Amino acid sequence: MIQAPADRRSPRRRHDREIVALAVPAFGALVAEPLFLMVDSAIVGHLGTPQLAGLGVAAALLTTAVSVFVFLAYATTAAVARRVGAGDLGAAIRQGMDGIWLALCLGVIVVVAALVTAPWVIDAFGTSATAAPYATTYLRISAFGIPAMLIVLAATGVLRGLQDTRTPLYVAIGGFTANAALNAGLVYGAGLGIAGSAWGTVIAQVGMAAAYLVVVVRGARRHGASLRPDLAGIRACAQAGVPLLIRTLSLRAVLMIATAVAARLGDVDIAAHQIILSLWNLTAFALDAIAIAGQAIIGRYLGAGDTKGAREACRRMVEWGIAAGVGLGGLIVLARPVFIPLFTDDPSVRGTLLPALLVVALSQPIAGVVFVLDGVLMGAGDGRYLAVAMLITLAVFAPIALLIPSWGGGLTALWWAMTLMMTVRLITLWVRARSGRWVVIGATR
Repeated sequence: MIQAPADRRSPRRRHDREIVALAVPAFGALVAEPLFLMVDSAIVGHLGTPQLAGLGVAAALLTTAVSVFVFLAYATTAAVARRVGAGDLGAAIRQGMDGIWLALCLGVIVVVAALVTAPWVIDAFGTSATAAPYATTYLRISAFGIPAMLIVLAATGVLRGLQDTRTPLYVAIGGFTANAALNAGLVYGAGLGIAGSAWGTVIAQVGMAAAYLVVVVRGARRHGASLRPDLAGIRACAQAGVPLLIRTLSLRAVLMIATAVAARLGDVDIAAHQIILSLWNLTAFALDAIAIAGQAIIGRYLGAGDTKGAREACRRMVEWGIAAGVGLGGLIVLARPVFIPLFTDDPSVRGTLLPALLVVALSQPIAGVVFVLDGVLMGAGDGRYLAVAMLITLAVFAPIALLIPSWGGGLTALWWAMTLMMTVRLITLWVRARSGRWVVIGATR
């Protein structure tokens, strides 16, 4: 019949609508997050170089401390989405509350650790004597916002699991706006200096956490879900998050090794590396938005017992990942005459940057598939495999990258090593996706 082709296309169109509906707001929320640091840097930068240097060290420590707990969002998204697919919204929100309670517990521990160790950690980073006091002040004050930041991660996972990425976008925009106003008012209006910047960010973060909690609590009351902490549920969330924590730490190790190798290559190479890394992170936001959609969609299909829908969605998202990677790679090539001058006027840095940048552009289609399959397997709750795959990737990448300086390789060789790292991830994830062993149906894995 003439209807057949349209019938075959309709699942693709349905998946496309779902991906767009979830990925576009998710991208907006992801981009809004680093704007917090940009606002702080812009405002504090006018106080003086020591203040800005102190902010740089403290912000790097805070970002690292929070990013290792990103599993709070990923694991919660998958668990909640499964319950949604199974048609049990009350249990889905109850699952999300366990993640939020875990975030609060972890946040309190990190706050205590940060307050006690701040001076020693900052000194270990080789911070100058003039910048260290500002770094310590910013870190100790900002530490009070860590529980709120972790609650935001977990609550974001709850809403993503509920197939809602618009609310996180609105909260992120509101938080960014409040942060900018509070920083300007407290730093200059109240004359609090760098401490005002830290307090402004903490207040904005607490406000964001409160907004999320209002949404989640309303949903819990509407569906009769308990808000009380459940030790068994919190323990289960922690256990589910351990493999994703290992995965995240392994990925952070890759990035740290790459930066350390670039530093050993010389000032020109590390400067060019940091510029490329900033662009690489920006493209990662776009690809991660598709991965987030994958987490929510795959979890829902598997929770509903729809293996065919899960496989079709996976296939379509891989196509999206390839298309996004090709588009981003082409954009990097076309935009390089505009992009490079924004960061440096140094001819030597530009000369080192350009060939490595082209390698990054060529690797974007690989990255597109990697991000998508990463999201699919997270949505399936396949955390153990992701942890093992990332450890294998680290084991392959580390010796090759560390030998680059002794081989006489430069920044371009380092980014070829990064491309190899992404290729190893692609192979490990593709093998798992093709095997179908990730397709485990039910409200829980």
